[in-house]
Amino acid sequence: MIISIASGKGGTGKTLVATSLALSLQNEKPVQLLDCDVEEPNDHILLKPLLSYKQSVAIPIPQINEAKCTHCGKCAEVCAYNAIAVMKKKVLVFPELCHGCGACSYLCPEQAISEISKEIGVLEAGQLKGIEFIHGKLNIGEIAAPFIIREVKKHINRERLAIIDVPPGTSCPVVEAVKDSDFCLLVTEPTPFGLNDLALAIGMVRKLNIPCGIVINRDSAGYNKVDEYCRKEDIPILLRIPLDMKIARLYSTGITLAEGMPQWQEAFINLFRKIEQAASKEAE
Repeated sequence: MIISIASGKGGTGKTLVATSLALSLQNEKPVQLLDCDVEEPNDHILLKPLLSYKQSVAIPIPQINEAKCTHCGKCAEVCAYNAIAVMKKKVLVFPELCHGCGACSYLCPEQAISEISKEIGVLEAGQLKGIEFIHGKLNIGEIAAPFIIREVKKHINRERLAIIDVPPGTSCPVVEAVKDSDFCLLVTEPTPFGLNDLALAIGMVRKLNIPCGIVINRDSAGYNKVDEYCRKEDIPILLRIPLDMKIARLYSTGITLAEGMPQWQEAFINLFRKIEQAASKEAE
């Protein structure tokens, strides 16, 4: 089973939930945790796994053979990211904009474009108390996060429960991380901003046809619009984590909820059981 843990905005507690869910289930079943928030991965800060594997992740970028080029402009025409500009006597390539799709080299009528590799980040893997851990790191200044995410997801082990910590928001990297999941757990907070971005995230997972449920983090009395929205949209609230200074202190010092307050482990085990039930019901 693949469970993706997402949110419409940053700072809602995705990593808090992802790491504590993995730690709580490690004695229940084989678990794999994949941190696909490749622009700022931080699961490793909380889990401190022993990383024993590292590989470079690269994308192909165009290299122009000016001797063959007729400056017809076809390469610039097909580039959706404006990574190529054709001048009267020169072709300019902007590697920082290139997404490595290969359209320019494939469609060049003169075969004047070859491809060279450009490293955009790394993938690292290791172990922690029986949990398989994998994360990607996008190099600073690079924009092609989905390439790293795809590389991380190639290592999904279907014989284990795979938990994916997804980037925040609803952009291309989020879609890449969430797609093909069996269930998406959306972490939100009871605020107007939290509700607005939750609605965007729910719209995204529905487009992907993935069943979802909600975790409300920093839950407190006073703002009930998230509950009203979930009732209206018939989306289950599977777990509530209270607004608690002790939880905040633990997290700020790099201690997961499951480790710092072990009584929460049973709540995360029950959360997984609810996810299994919801996913099975959706599959019927």
